[in-house]
Amino acid sequence: MSQPLTVMLVAAEASGDALGARLAQALRRRLGEGVRFVGVGGPKMAAEGVASPFDIGELSVLGLVEGLMTWRKAVRRANETVELAVREQPDVAVLIDSWGFTLRVATRLRKRLPGLKLVKYVGPQVWASRPGRAKTLSATVDLLLATQPLDAPFYEPHGLPVVFVGNPALARDFSSTDGARFREAIGAGPDEPVLLVLPGSRPSEIQRIMPIFEDTVNRLKAARPDLLVAVAAAGTVADTVKARVAGWPHRAHVIEDGGTKDDAMVGATVALACSGTVTTELALAGCPMVVGYRLGGLTYALLKPLFKPKWITLFNIAADREVAPEFLQDLCTPENLAEALAWLLDDPTRRASQIEGQFTALDAMGRGIPDPSEAAADAILALVNT
Repeated sequence: MSQPLTVMLVAAEASGDALGARLAQALRRRLGEGVRFVGVGGPKMAAEGVASPFDIGELSVLGLVEGLMTWRKAVRRANETVELAVREQPDVAVLIDSWGFTLRVATRLRKRLPGLKLVKYVGPQVWASRPGRAKTLSATVDLLLATQPLDAPFYEPHGLPVVFVGNPALARDFSSTDGARFREAIGAGPDEPVLLVLPGSRPSEIQRIMPIFEDTVNRLKAARPDLLVAVAAAGTVADTVKARVAGWPHRAHVIEDGGTKDDAMVGATVALACSGTVTTELALAGCPMVVGYRLGGLTYALLKPLFKPKWITLFNIAADREVAPEFLQDLCTPENLAEALAWLLDDPTRRASQIEGQFTALDAMGRGIPDPSEAAADAILALVNT
């Protein structure tokens, strides 16, 4: 009997953990018992057989300054990841998103295991900022699995093969979700207002953004005592989120299960969301939202001149207008967020118009594409067999 294909999957934050889990499922559908997985990831990848040697929550940071503050820890964890590869001798390593950490891993793997085939799944958005990263990545890995059609023209001139697999969020299917089930679970009637709060999946986001979101919710509750509130807690920060919500002066329902979160996206009246993949998911679910985000002050000052798009929410970029209100950095205040949410809560016509605008932008982005994990699995196997 031939040895199973050994695939190393490396993810350093919640969104990458979800991607890695779906990719593992797609590879197992093709190879059955003929594949085994090693690597680094979170609870979703663990459920697929990837036993991570450490908690990825400590690596889930965003920003230049924040990255420097955790540099020693990231280097140590990158070295541990490479030692795992040396022990397990994978046939291919798939490095998922998380530019800073996965680049460290890739450069070390290239030195220690020069014959190992390296795949980057989700490249840095060089079309938005710092295009020089395209050359760096092209010199480091063998294949890029791109989630944006904008990627290839930036990487291919440097000799990096690119396979466009599509944005995984656009393949999400909400047809089996049940908003009424969620409302019943939290005791909300069909017409009662429900606010869904999604404060992010990185510890730094919870530290920086959660207090602003908390104050926003308090303001809304003071004016609308009948408003029901649910908070989605990503696995990487669940304990911290639950502890904070437990101290709120009013009741809020904490959601951890992925299926319940999908029901909540469909059943909520409006959402207050930290910028990220979840904004695309909310749009697919037909939920109007307000988006807020803050980086560290120095990181923002360094990155702002390098960022080209007018907005940070992908469907706003696709629409070339502010479909969903965005409040970034100094504009991300409880006053601004509460006011924008109040407009949506109080005006069904405004909500319907925003949902329509979100759907139109999603259609332009390719809503309803096949599962990118399937195309990613095929591309990885093609690389292995060359």
